[in-house]
Amino acid sequence: MATLEAQVARRGVTKPRLIFFTSSVSGHCRRVEGFLAQVLQRRRNHGTFRLYRVDETERPDLVERFGVTELPTLVVVDGRSERARLVRPRGCRDIEQLLAPWLR
Repeated sequence: MATLEAQVARRGVTKPRLIFFTSSVSGHCRRVEGFLAQVLQRRRNHGTFRLYRVDETERPDLVERFGVTELPTLVVVDGRSERARLVRPRGCRDIEQLLAPWLR
């Protein structure tokens, strides 16, 4: 499996990347995935980000590399820098506040 950077370089992605660190066995992670979909759909922002879902069991290397200690965690990477992070969002409002600089 190619690294996240290699995928980005190959695709020439210029839009910010939204990385959703999740666990397939966590109910809270599944709820947050629904909140995230709602936020992006509400203002038609699906195309604003390149969304990556990173399951902790499939990619523990990325979880460690980004220093994720709690799930779910949302990270916005723009260019080669982390621009925003949200640990254990409670609802749509938390996610909207995190993504506000990029949302329409």
